[in-house]
Amino acid sequence: MDFDLQKLLFEFLGGLGIFLLGIKYMGDGLQKSAGNRLRDILDKLTSNPFLGVLAGIAVTILIQSSSGTTVLTVGLVNAGFMTLRQAIGVIMGANIGTTVTAFIIGINIGAYALPIIAAGCFLIFFFKNQKLQALGQAVFGFGALFYGLELMSEGMKPLRTLESFHDLTLHMSSSPILGVVVGTLFTLIVQSSSATIGILQGLFAEGAIDLQAAIPVLFGDNIGTTITAILAAIGASVAAKRAAFTHVVFNILGTIIFLIFLPLFMNYITYLQGALHLDPKMTIAFSHGSFNVINTIIQFPFIGALAWLAIRFIPGEDVTVEYKPQHLDPIFIEQSPVLALDQAKAEIIRMGEFAVNGLEETNKYLNTSQPRHSEMAMQIEGALNNLDQKITDYLVSTSRRTLSEADSARHMALMGSVRDIERIGDHFENIIELIDYKLSNKVNMTENALEDLNNMFDLTIATVKQSIHALDVMDKEDALGVVKKEEQIDKMERQFRKQHIIRMNEGACTGSAGIVFVDMISNLERIADHAVNISEEVLGE
Repeated sequence: MDFDLQKLLFEFLGGLGIFLLGIKYMGDGLQKSAGNRLRDILDKLTSNPFLGVLAGIAVTILIQSSSGTTVLTVGLVNAGFMTLRQAIGVIMGANIGTTVTAFIIGINIGAYALPIIAAGCFLIFFFKNQKLQALGQAVFGFGALFYGLELMSEGMKPLRTLESFHDLTLHMSSSPILGVVVGTLFTLIVQSSSATIGILQGLFAEGAIDLQAAIPVLFGDNIGTTITAILAAIGASVAAKRAAFTHVVFNILGTIIFLIFLPLFMNYITYLQGALHLDPKMTIAFSHGSFNVINTIIQFPFIGALAWLAIRFIPGEDVTVEYKPQHLDPIFIEQSPVLALDQAKAEIIRMGEFAVNGLEETNKYLNTSQPRHSEMAMQIEGALNNLDQKITDYLVSTSRRTLSEADSARHMALMGSVRDIERIGDHFENIIELIDYKLSNKVNMTENALEDLNNMFDLTIATVKQSIHALDVMDKEDALGVVKKEEQIDKMERQFRKQHIIRMNEGACTGSAGIVFVDMISNLERIADHAVNISEEVLGE
């Protein structure tokens, strides 16, 4: 291999690797510094599509990845946290937010990259404070981003004299569609539009590509970045697939519009370049920013049409888990604390029904190994955590009002039930992790072991279901039935544990399978304990 070509490839690929690492570290560090409350930002700022755009911008700046924001949005739509219309707003905002990286690159402080990396490392390794370490991670990422760019730029310098590359740029100048295809394919490969834009800025700064060829490549970058959302939506709910579909349509439509008016857009960028005295890197940054802002302004009034198009192209019924509470109206806390307790109880019953569904999905995952069951169970576990927080906050606010002795006891019972139901979610999450371990490590269980597990699952699900019903109607007979079932589960756990030890001693079962089995039945037994705790609130014990 020719030495110059080897040097070009090594510097370019090494620089690209360091750049991508820098983007990741900077995003992770900023995210940790912000307290990792991205879901809350998206939840609170998406009541309408315009606020969704702002939330998309904010979160993307925070995590330095429009793909990351879109994947998070797909997950939130999947979980019922936001509607498709709200999600489209967030996706539009994510496209604007990702342009900030290009402006950061345009600052052009590559000469100080190594001292910045050193400062970041100093904060990471010499301080134990987590916030300072997170800041160090962001600073390290910032420096690595510029160092990677410097290496890439150095590697790309010989491209100016390479005849075949010169011919390609001439073709892209005369055929914008070729530029779009090049940008799309490169972003599909690299999986980061920020990296592709950074490379484009370097090429333009080195004079290896002209503006006429660079702009269509930039359009293609925006199409290529949608692949991450498409991958995230594979196997997800209908709503999640529709969110990913609108991301693709939004970027393709934007590219078509801008290709039609390309001469006008070129004149606008040339004007900006002269009026603001932009250097080559900032020229690309402003081109990228302008494209995404103008595209959002053009398509924002048609969010309803984009949603309609997604529903027409991806038919089917949404199956989502509704994270948000439905009964916790704060007005009752002010007007009637007793009614507020009724509202809290109604939400707890709903939470309990989620816990039963989560257990059923976990059991299906054990028997079928289909990821959709584990994903649904994990969504339910997320819903349980969210409802636990919301119901507890509501009950704490209610306790500040004057309550009778009986209502105070009821209040305490409800607080205990919320905690028990949330813990049921933690235990079936543990079981999902054990099934994941079983699948990834090819741990095989005997038919007898699986039969025992299914029998225990059936009885545990019935026990939890009965405890929730007992709490709902305050039925003491039902509650006593739960206590009896839990005693059966305790005996079952002891019996199954002994039987499994016998199977292991006979060589019918491996040690790994034994550990997984015992841990699963232990978690099921603990779930039954929490069901008894709920029934004891009914019995007044």
